[in-house]
Amino acid sequence: MKKILFITATRIGDAVLSTGILAHLASRYPDCRITVACGEVPAPLFSALPNVVRVIPLRKFAGFGHWVLLWLRSVLSWWYMVVDLRGTALAWFLPTLRRRIFHGKRRTTTLHRLEEIAYVLRLDDPPLPWLEVSPEIRDAAQSLVPKGGFILGIGPTANWIGKQWPAENFVALIARLTDADGLFPGARVAIFGTENERAAATPVIDSVPLERRLDLVGRVDLPTAYACLVRCDFYMGNDSGLMHMAAAAGLPTLGLFGPSQDSHYAPSGPRAVVVRSRESYETLVGAPDFNHRTTRTLMEGLEVDTVAAAVAELWEHCGKDGQDSAGVS
Repeated sequence: MKKILFITATRIGDAVLSTGILAHLASRYPDCRITVACGEVPAPLFSALPNVVRVIPLRKFAGFGHWVLLWLRSVLSWWYMVVDLRGTALAWFLPTLRRRIFHGKRRTTTLHRLEEIAYVLRLDDPPLPWLEVSPEIRDAAQSLVPKGGFILGIGPTANWIGKQWPAENFVALIARLTDADGLFPGARVAIFGTENERAAATPVIDSVPLERRLDLVGRVDLPTAYACLVRCDFYMGNDSGLMHMAAAAGLPTLGLFGPSQDSHYAPSGPRAVVVRSRESYETLVGAPDFNHRTTRTLMEGLEVDTVAAAVAELWEHCGKDGQDSAGVS
């Protein structure tokens, strides 16, 4: 039995992107037993993954307190391998036969995050994210998102307002796509987000007729959200953890980008593409008065017509016939 300690991200998106590495380890070492250490929020996503026997949620403490606590919880084990995608000093102070540690200096704006973390294991072909859920969660998702007709998944929020496409744009595009002569006529609309994002999502929620509305904002945990995404037919949303979860589910996924680096964080997989604002990332965040704490949305340079065209192109490539022929932008 090979015990592996897998240290990964705090944020949902980065955590999801790391799941392909974890699945690779489970395949490479079929008898391994993996302990995952990650942020509290994405921790539930790892419980059902192959060969995972323990998940340690890291609660942030002042200074390096959370790393000290993790060291205390892991130092008495003899590890076959420690894989540290956070690049912390902790991995150097644990007993192990092999250390695989991320070196942040490799990070560039042109290297995708999957390529960065794959280099930790010297993998030339970065493994795509891989999520799984329990049968109980799949059953719960079936009742929340019953099949029957086309289901359009929407992620109208993000972890900060600068990355949020204006709600009125989502409203206009959903109406266009689901109209009688739209691309997805009469489609039901599943709206995703967390409870603290409900106010931002409310205009989008209220715009969808009740009989076609699947309001999941703040009503499901992350594994259940993933299981609900699996039941959708198309996903469109801001750069967020949900976007990466949708891509991992194999959906045709359109990510909306502006003040974040699509070259680094584009959704992964053959059915995932991005569309971004007219302004470059450097222009948006390089303005003299830029302050991510006080900015309003920086996505106004992305027009409804542009996104509608991107939806149609992606659906033409990989939606109608289920062929994985689209490429990551």
